[in-house]
Amino acid sequence: MRRVRVIPVLTLKNEKLVKTVKFNRSTYIGDPINAVKIFNEKEVDELVILDITATTEKREPNYSRIEEIASEAFMPIAYGGGISNMDQVESIFKLGVEKIVLNSSIEDNFSLVKEISKRYGSQSVIISVDVKTNLLGKLSVYSKGGSRKVKYSLTDYIKKVEEYGAGEIFLTSIDKDGTYNEYNYEMIKLVSSNCNLPVVSCGGAKNIASFKKAIDLGSSAVAASSMFVYSAQGKGVLINYPDQETLKNNLFNIIT
Repeated sequence: MRRVRVIPVLTLKNEKLVKTVKFNRSTYIGDPINAVKIFNEKEVDELVILDITATTEKREPNYSRIEEIASEAFMPIAYGGGISNMDQVESIFKLGVEKIVLNSSIEDNFSLVKEISKRYGSQSVIISVDVKTNLLGKLSVYSKGGSRKVKYSLTDYIKKVEEYGAGEIFLTSIDKDGTYNEYNYEMIKLVSSNCNLPVVSCGGAKNIASFKKAIDLGSSAVAASSMFVYSAQGKGVLINYPDQETLKNNLFNIIT
């Protein structure tokens, strides 16, 4: 049996838990602390917490909110949003966060990846890679919440962050975000085959079968948001997560 991480993603806006569709149309979900407490009970592997407006609003991470979340969580937490320098990184680690998620800040400052990796180890640095697909099927990396196209190609960008000491790639399809329309499997296959780092796939997960296919195509772990905060597509909020026996029987035991 191969054990893989199945990771809920919580997105924050104005300190509240929200959910987006294709990085737009944010819907209020509730209090992130309540979600964390439920995920504690569900014995989740890890949580990714993303403040989706910190960078575009040009503000620092909300340290008090991060501390509140970290103090409630029984599982490892990765945090991203508004991080641009080592002072911020050090402050966040001191609050009990295990991993830093970087996105927009590194496009012109890859040395930040190297500095974090050197001081805290590569396992502490996750690079969030947000990808859009154009009408011709070309994949391009975007930063600043999907509003700015990165100058590097997808494969070149992945190789560059790997070179600078990143420990993991958090790969999200912007087009699939919040759609329940399955992961972008071609993207997963492309990145996994051109990368020596663990790849966490996100964006579009529909069910446990989605997880299995992503793992079979090279993902080291899988992540989802809508699937874990709604009772079903188009229905009400319900913080949920498959029980461990379901994951064992329907994912871990059948991964090729």
